[in-house]
Amino acid sequence: MSVKIYHNPRCSKSRQALALIRDAGVEPVVVDYLKTGWTRDGLLALFAKAGIPARAALRVKQAPAPELGLQDADEATILEAMVAHPVLVERPIVETGNRAKICRPPELVAEVLDKG
Repeated sequence: MSVKIYHNPRCSKSRQALALIRDAGVEPVVVDYLKTGWTRDGLLALFAKAGIPARAALRVKQAPAPELGLQDADEATILEAMVAHPVLVERPIVETGNRAKICRPPELVAEVLDKG
């Protein structure tokens, strides 16, 4: 099974999710999205796999979301902000095949791994 985790190594929940994947005997592709950044098309594809709008993956309470006024923004504005500020995307996101899920809490990793 191919597993990819969009990971922030400074986030305890992201580190816990990565550990759970490895504990399941899987070595995932680890994408440090704060370094690699996002593209609009990449985010759209990832959110489509997760079955969620961009708003559902937005870290609304953390900077710079409040400063950018994203609480009431439309999807296009949110996507643009996520590309410009990768930290705005909720973490971790685990992707397997045609599925993706925000694994917060980290125990949600099991749902993604079970359904491959």
